[in-house]
Amino acid sequence: MEGERKRILVVDDDGELGELLRTYLDREGFACLHVTDGETGLREALSGRQDLAILDVMLPEKSGFDVLREIRARSDLPVLMLTARGDPVDRVVGLELGADDYIPKPFLPRELAARVRAVLRRTDRKEEDPAPEDADRLSVGDLELCLLSRTVRVGGQSVSLTGTEFRLLRALLASAGFLVSLESLSPEVLGRRHSAFDRSLGVHLSNLRRKLGPYPDGMERIRTVRGEGYVLVYPEPEGRG
Repeated sequence: MEGERKRILVVDDDGELGELLRTYLDREGFACLHVTDGETGLREALSGRQDLAILDVMLPEKSGFDVLREIRARSDLPVLMLTARGDPVDRVVGLELGADDYIPKPFLPRELAARVRAVLRRTDRKEEDPAPEDADRLSVGDLELCLLSRTVRVGGQSVSLTGTEFRLLRALLASAGFLVSLESLSPEVLGRRHSAFDRSLGVHLSNLRRKLGPYPDGMERIRTVRGEGYVLVYPEPEGRG
């Protein structure tokens, strides 16, 4: 049924490419809308009508980064960035601003569709497999994550995370005190196998660490084991040290 199709917003000033993507994604079972400027794209992204946005970095007047920044200030809509081939700076900046994934130009439409499905699967997982009430919360020290409401609090204060950051924190909290390998995190958090050349997890982890801050005594919450993975560490017991 038409109403059940996922709605994809494509924001790209290349009219030919945008129409190609719209036609291909429609054929792949999505309901796709193509707009050619950042202002229109931003309004549509914040309208509540879209399930995911594909956002080009290079847009006239308002860049893709500006649009992403404004989306993230008001919405957790999944965003996939289109970046220039061979420009890792664009990819890192996009991830730092809260993009869920990126794909460099030129790309195969089939690969783009696969990335879109992976992001949507991660977004929808909470609805397909709701957590039982007795496993609704994960907490360590003053950090608490609620699975059903998808909220995070540190010291009682709400912390706003992107969908990718939430999945990363959930995976680390579920194995608190133990090393969580890059090989297991990448499929769960990003929906793809880990590659030694993919810096995405590291960027998302850096954003997460910045948002959570250290424990009240200054101890780091998340320890990096270089080349292997991450550990969400337990705080020192009060009165010790």
